Amino acid sequence: MTNSPVNVGFDQQRLARVKERLESDIADDRYDGAILHVARGGETVLECVSGYADRSAGRVLTADTPIFTMSVGKQFTVAVVLYYVERGLLSLTTRVADIIPAYGCRGKEDTQLWHLLTHTSGVISQSHPLPIEVIFNLEAFVEYISGQSAENPPGSRVNYSLGAGHAVLGEMVRRVDGGKRSFRDIQREVLFDPLGMHDTHLGLPADVRTRMAPVVAKYQGATLIDPAGLVGLGQFITPEAEMPSGGFVSTISDLARFAEMLRNRGALNVGGREVRILSPGMIDYASRVHTGTMHNGLFDYAEKFRGWPRFPADLGLGFFLRGETLHPSPFGTLASPRTFGGWGSGSTCFFIDPQRDLTFCFLSVGLMEDTYSVERFQTLADMIFSSFLD
Repeated sequence: MTNSPVNVGFDQQRLARVKERLESDIADDRYDGAILHVARGGETVLECVSGYADRSAGRVLTADTPIFTMSVGKQFTVAVVLYYVERGLLSLTTRVADIIPAYGCRGKEDTQLWHLLTHTSGVISQSHPLPIEVIFNLEAFVEYISGQSAENPPGSRVNYSLGAGHAVLGEMVRRVDGGKRSFRDIQREVLFDPLGMHDTHLGLPADVRTRMAPVVAKYQGATLIDPAGLVGLGQFITPEAEMPSGGFVSTISDLARFAEMLRNRGALNVGGREVRILSPGMIDYASRVHTGTMHNGLFDYAEKFRGWPRFPADLGLGFFLRGETLHPSPFGTLASPRTFGGWGSGSTCFFIDPQRDLTFCFLSVGLMEDTYSVERFQTLADMIFSSFLD
């Protein structure tokens, strides 16, 4: 149920402009559909469902439409990794090679878990010339990654890993868990089922395939990611596929549950019972900047493509942060510095502003080019922050 915006400190008329902006963007064919959920203190204040799940077929988007999360799925994987740190089966300073011996070669010998979480490990950062069945097979993909050279010494550079880093994280979890459960099952049993995220899956079950929104691109040409590779996701992801970086599907209500768990310092009320995934201390530490003043190589292309200046990466342990400086941010320029969350290629975003007790969750259909997508999120976020009365 949506609470009255005024009751939780919003100007109702200003907040209404957010929905108008979404509908205007969809009418202008910038993207095909979008679902936005905004809450403060756990109270929903805005939920917009606009546009199409499949514009070409005339299928309207609904609140329960499953959508590929893209790299927002990385934060699902991160939560499970941090859970295993709290169980004592991993440590932030665990060497990857101590868990995956084959990884300890070609400049990767001293890579630690925290390097992977902060994208400073030097693991392969971009796409991989591999058959799709290898990329979606966790053990086979990690075997390939283990034989590759580091792009830079661990800890020396931030270079966002599109897929390899989180595959290694998932395999580390699978091995310390005992090696008998798939990472897909671990993810479901540790995170999704306890939080009631029953419409979120790693891999694509057959019954979900018929309901989900297809991946379509609203731009052409490779900038950060070639959209042609993403458009094929729905065809290639099987029920057994394991890609811990971006192989998830979810719904807006499930993503909101995940964000609320993080806002509530690691716990969520599920059916009248508190379910704790992480400790308040872990949430606090993971949502601090751990990359100093280093910039993120992910945005190097944007310097020429869009004229963006270099700015700090502001990465925590698996989360993006708003940070202190003024620069393009999917979390908005008006968010508090400790705002943290994640965003996925051209389509998805969530964040938590702990200072304002706010959660923002966004899923969309129709991939935008990534820098323009970041600006889209920034605009929506700033419109929401401008609606605060306190």
